[in-house]
Formats: sequence, structure tokens, C-alpha cells
Amino acid sequence: MSESWSPSSWKAKPVAQGVAYPDEQKLSKVLSKISTLPPLVTPSEIERLRYQLGLVQRNEAFLLHAGDCAESFDACTHENISSKIGLILSFSLILIWGARLPVVRIGRIAGQYAKPRSSNVERVGDREVLSFRGDNVNGLDHNDRTPDPERLLSAYFHSTTTLNHVRSLLTSGFASLHHPSDWSLNHVRSPSLRHEFETIVEGLSDALDFSRTIGVDSSASYERGGGRGTVGEVDFYTSHEGLMLDYEEALTREFAIPTSVVAADSRPPSTTTRPDDPQKPTQKAFYNTSAHFLWIGDRTRQLTGAHVEYFRGIRNPIGIKVGPSMANDELVRLLDIVNPDKESGRITLISRYGAGKIDNHLAGHIGSVQKSGHPVVWICDPMHGNTQTSSSGLKTRHFGTIINELIACLRIHTECGSRLGGVSLEFTGELNDEGFSVTECVGGSMELSEEELGLRYQSFCDPRLNFEQSLDVAFLVSNHFKQERRGKLEGDKSVLYSELGGRFAKAT
Repeated sequence: MSESWSPSSWKAKPVAQGVAYPDEQKLSKVLSKISTLPPLVTPSEIERLRYQLGLVQRNEAFLLHAGDCAESFDACTHENISSKIGLILSFSLILIWGARLPVVRIGRIAGQYAKPRSSNVERVGDREVLSFRGDNVNGLDHNDRTPDPERLLSAYFHSTTTLNHVRSLLTSGFASLHHPSDWSLNHVRSPSLRHEFETIVEGLSDALDFSRTIGVDSSASYERGGGRGTVGEVDFYTSHEGLMLDYEEALTREFAIPTSVVAADSRPPSTTTRPDDPQKPTQKAFYNTSAHFLWIGDRTRQLTGAHVEYFRGIRNPIGIKVGPSMANDELVRLLDIVNPDKESGRITLISRYGAGKIDNHLAGHIGSVQKSGHPVVWICDPMHGNTQTSSSGLKTRHFGTIINELIACLRIHTECGSRLGGVSLEFTGELNDEGFSVTECVGGSMELSEEELGLRYQSFCDPRLNFEQSLDVAFLVSNHFKQERRGKLEGDKSVLYSELGGRFAKAT
């Protein structure tokens, strides 16, 4: 590929999942407006995430990437945002307690408004309409399917509002480890699940009291530069699939790389002269300021395509979905393109095969990456390869199948001398007006049946784990790493279930 790159060089490449706008002049006007609006995130935040992903890569931290399959503008409320953040905090607390590792939290939030589709059209009754591509493209209503550029502006402002509220929550004591029960267990039906979480909370409370008594500073941080890592506040990062390249380009800005990073970076992307001292160079790079972390989907990872061209030039850490259609050598060639200098913390590989296919593909992908010398973070997405249709016609996922892929992923990484660095989940802490969790995936400790799916099925895209099912997964992963930490892990599925009291027996 050509060495020349600019935020618009992707336009010379084939664009997968492109949107045809009927009014190109209006699109151009909207994009011009977006390009003048303030960035949503900063280079310093992006660099902090790159550093922390380097820790994950070295097995010094664990990555939790989680949130909605696709956000909706209507879901941008205090209640929904608080519930999502509370679930992410609860999940990460369980992981930290078991694994004794810091958790890097990246939410699928504040920008995940677009979804790829397998077909441009769908049938509604006796007529054909354009497929719904997410709130930043068109409407869910069958009569509102014409792509409207104004929705891109709405996406920017809803992202800004969401991110602003997340920041305010996390700096106002919402994330404090002194009262994690405030993240909500009121609607959890499973007594065993509630008991396990409350046991962690009691142990944490005792540990904090002991630390205060002996004068230990509990605000020690694991991140570079001091950061915030206190018991009262946490770092939280945003992400979305980088699907709408016009929008991503409009929010791509060139900035000076923070000086703390430059000091440690021997291969800067570009160099100019500092105005305050012509003898000292200023190193600059292009950052996508719409989110801290973006990923390339399984439908848009063509080596000569527009998305790979765009992603190779931004300095943000990026994710790449890796599925069963990815050839081993293709994966290495893709890494060569997007990370030619093999920089730490730059690439996260998100495996998503399906429980029935993971044994045929993951080991080969791991081995090829190991031989290439590319530093990567491996995380498991056990959701996207396991979608099915229920007897009632609703899209769903079986909890047992999700767990099977996750367990297989842990086992295969161990067998290959690798390590699973994190999980990528579609889950939600949202509640309905009566205070009940969504019912979109079957199984789990609550033993949700297909007949119950229609009770509170709220997703307009893919089915999500609810609060209880999400904590089920958290305890599974936490207990795996607890066993490993104690030297008791034998790589047998029974070990992973041993401390869960048979909670998953029916699900599998």
C-alpha cells in the first residue's frame, strides 16, 4: 500500500457498507459543520488508553469491552446511562476481586449508533424498504428509512451528552468502591448471585477499613503519569465501530503528541518545528476524536478497502474483529498494514467465531500472530457468532453457547502459550418502568426460557445479556483467574465451574 496517508485517502478505496445519501450537498454541509465542532476526547486520554492496553498485552491488566450492540437516541437518559455504567463497574469489580488485576474499561457507548447490515433492503409485508442502519443513518420506523445527514449531527450531540454524563458520574463518587451496592442489585432474582456479590462487597469493605486503619494510601495508581486510579474514581473509555467513514474523517484532527509520550517514542509519526523553540521538534499525529477506541468490523476489514486505509493512519488504539472467514496469512498481512512498526498497545484482536467453530480457527490465528512478532491484545467476543432465532421468531442467544465459546477461548489460549486478555460483550443494565431487566438471551442463573423472551425484549438490533446474566459471566471469568492465580487451574471445564455452585449446569 502507498505510504501516503491523509484523513481522506480512504475515498480512493472501495467502501464496504457505504450509505447512499439522496442529497450529497446536504451531506457535505453537515460534515463541514461537524469538522468545526469540538473534539469529544483528547489525545492525552487516547494515549493513556494505549498505555493501559500495553499493560493488558503484558498480562498486567484485563480488558472489559462492553455495552450495547447499537445505541439509540431515545436511550440517552440518566437512568439508562447510569445503569450501563453501574453494570460495567459491577462486572469489573468481580474481575478485580478474583484476578487481582486492574481492569481497563471500554464502553460501547457515546457513539455506537451505526450497524453494518448483510443486505441493503428488507421486506416489510408486501413492500421492500431500505434496511435500518442505526439512528445516525435512518429511522427504525419502516416509513423513515431514507438516509438523512442531519442524523450525523444528532449522533455527535447525543454522543457529547452521553459522554458528558458519564464523566460527571465518574467524578461525583458514583464509582466509589466504598458503596458498590449502589450500582443496583435490587432487581437481581438469583439468591446465589446476590449472595456472591454481597460477599465481595463485604470483603472489600473490610479491606478498605483495614487499609485506612494502618494508614495505607489507597489511591495508588497503576497508570503512567499518576492518573486517577483511586477508590473513588476510575478511568473509563468510549468506543464504537468505525463504520461511517465520512463522520470519522470529520472528527479526525491533527494534534501534537503529548510530551510524556514523545519522550518514550523513538519513531514519531511526523515532526514539525515548535513555535516556542525552532530547535526543538514538535511531533504530531492524527487522532480520531469521536472516541478513544474504534474497531474494524468483520464486514469491513478488506485489505485494500477504505476502512483499513483509514484505520492505518490514526493514532488511536484500534480493534479488529477476527472471525472464521479470516485466513491466517490474511490476519498477519492486515497487522502489517495497520501496525507496521509493531507498536505496543496499538492493536486489539476481537475473536468472534461461534462456539461450534472456535476450535477450527483460533489456534491457527494465535500461532500466525505469534510467528509474526506482532504485539496484540486478544479478547473474546462470544456473542456475535452465537445468534439464533427463537421459536417465536425473536433473535436471541443461548447463555450456555456463549459460555461454551468463552471457555473454549480460555482453553485454546492456554494450550497455545497465549493468554486471553479480555472479553467483549453486548450487555445492558437497562430496566423497564417496573424495574425489571431485559429478556433477550435465554439461560443463565435466572434460567430465562424462550417463552419469557417477549416479556421485556427491548433491543432493536442484537440480543444483549441482562444484568444477572452479565454478572454470571463475570463470576465465571473471575473464578477462572482466581484458580489460575492460586495454581489450581487444570484447564478442565469442571474447574471453571467448580466454585459456581452448578449455576451454569442447566445453561450448558
